[in-house]
Amino acid sequence: MSEIEVRISNQLGEFDLDVAFSVPAQGVTALFGSSGSGKTSVLRAIAGLERPSQGLVRVNQEVWQDQRRFLPPHRRSLGYVFQEASLFPHLSVRRNLEYGLRRVAEKARLIAFHDVVELLGIAGLLKRETHKLSGGERQRVAIARALLTSPRLLLMDEPLSALDHGAKQLILPYLESLHDEFGIPSIYVSHDPNEVARLADRMVLLDQGKVVASGEAANLLTRLDLPLSEYGDASALLEGTVSSHDNSYHLTWISLQGNRVAVPREDLPVGRHARVQIQARDVSLAIHAHSDTSILNILPARVIDTHDINQTQMLVRLELEDGQTLLSRITRRSAMGMGIHEGMMLYAQVKSVALLA
Repeated sequence: MSEIEVRISNQLGEFDLDVAFSVPAQGVTALFGSSGSGKTSVLRAIAGLERPSQGLVRVNQEVWQDQRRFLPPHRRSLGYVFQEASLFPHLSVRRNLEYGLRRVAEKARLIAFHDVVELLGIAGLLKRETHKLSGGERQRVAIARALLTSPRLLLMDEPLSALDHGAKQLILPYLESLHDEFGIPSIYVSHDPNEVARLADRMVLLDQGKVVASGEAANLLTRLDLPLSEYGDASALLEGTVSSHDNSYHLTWISLQGNRVAVPREDLPVGRHARVQIQARDVSLAIHAHSDTSILNILPARVIDTHDINQTQMLVRLELEDGQTLLSRITRRSAMGMGIHEGMMLYAQVKSVALLA
């Protein structure tokens, strides 16, 4: 399998960066951590914008950097999208895009101009001057320009951080579709767990310049030994397929290998892959399955582990019948009253399910 391998050691003032990870060269890998954890420094080192004292960057067996070799940024086949869209202010949108296209010899171009324009919904912006674009429009143009270099790797440094909530919601669907359309692996820097839940296939979790954990996003988001699970909006990701639509009640059912959950009706073909997000605070627990309840989504589950958040609340990590994991945030009083313990079989009552992709 194609792979991205990164090993970086560098002293930045009093900050010690010592990071090593290896991930498949496919899908979206999120570099996740709080501000100051080293995410952007790692991304810039991968791009060749910073040269660490010791480092290895290998993409699909091509060495971009090691002890003997250092390719400058323009010789690394990558696209870079910054927090603030770095467009040329004296050029129109079309000419900004053509600048990216000209960086690649015609015979080496893997992505067509019109395909990028159509996917990112910017056909109506081509004649516009860049200073007349909204923040979301600027970022879509910046992503399009990066894609038109036909990169082997796309680096994205918190591209939504400067946008308001509405603009983020408008641009997220475009980001979701990039991999399916072009198959370019991405490394995506973020400190927002909801962005990660929506976009990432896997995560590399950083803290104070070190890798704390790496692996599949769905697994890391529910691990009780990691800080992600203690966030107020801690959630779980479940992968399934669209199984049917209930037009009478405007619902779409998502199959989870033997079980199913309902989401508001979406016009998706039956059999299509679907990812759903379930927040821990929306999952209550019961020892017996109930039919006399307004909750539609009731899933049999086994307790894997528990963790006290504070004197009042605790987290319960659950395994569903298909092996996927779920979190429930309940009071310690409820847990004691139910006698919850590792290995216990019970029912997860899910009050709300969000369809992500």
